[in-house]
Amino acid sequence: MNHQELAQLATCIRRGALTGIFHAKSGHPGGSLSIADILAVLYGEEMNVDPAHPSWADRDRFVLSKGHCAPALYAALAEKGFFSPDELPTLRHIDSRLQGHPDMKGIPGVDMSTGSLGQGISAACGMALSAKLEGKNYRVYTIVGDGESEEGQVWEAAMFASHYKLDNLCLFLDFNGLQIDGPVTEVMNCTPHDTKFEAFGWNVIKIDAHNYDQIKAALSEAKATKGKPTAIIATSIKGKGVSFMEGKAEWHGKAPTAEEFEKAMAELKGE
Repeated sequence: MNHQELAQLATCIRRGALTGIFHAKSGHPGGSLSIADILAVLYGEEMNVDPAHPSWADRDRFVLSKGHCAPALYAALAEKGFFSPDELPTLRHIDSRLQGHPDMKGIPGVDMSTGSLGQGISAACGMALSAKLEGKNYRVYTIVGDGESEEGQVWEAAMFASHYKLDNLCLFLDFNGLQIDGPVTEVMNCTPHDTKFEAFGWNVIKIDAHNYDQIKAALSEAKATKGKPTAIIATSIKGKGVSFMEGKAEWHGKAPTAEEFEKAMAELKGE
């Protein structure tokens, strides 16, 4: 996909995520918007998946460790064809498949139920080790939040992945700098992430999370790296694409009003 096609897909993911959050009257727009460009590259061209066969044994796996940003994942899956985008407005409704956190039992294309922060990366490590033990060639991708990296289990998983030389595992750290209570460096400073992952034995790449060339190059380097997992530290903008949400911790976990929703969708349509 060229830059224009990826940008269009990312915009559709952002619009789909906000549509779900608005109709649910709750959700997490900030972090959903910050990962849209990464999801566009992963689902638009990188991952080997088949919407017609979501449980295909040899598919690549994706784990959204920061599970509260499910609206973005749902929008990406809908754009990929796992289910109709018409379902997105049912987010968090009674009897909807699209609940507040990903559910692998009910939603096609979701490889792991996530929500309790810190646990998704451990599941991704298990998938990657399983592939190694079974001689499978599929790759495992996961997105971890910067606030989530304050959880000790993230670093236990990092140690595990290095110990077992999981070079089929690629982690994106969504470093937008903000969590629900404010700047991550003030709430519980876990920076610098790059040297921490390096100390745990990972290959580390630092990129702009909204630069498609850098995302693609990092993914290529990850696939070429042997004997160790790769952590891509992706500096992003919380609320990316919507001017009044960008860089605002208040948009971590609240839904837009009708007026705000219309303004946001108009801005994204303009993109």
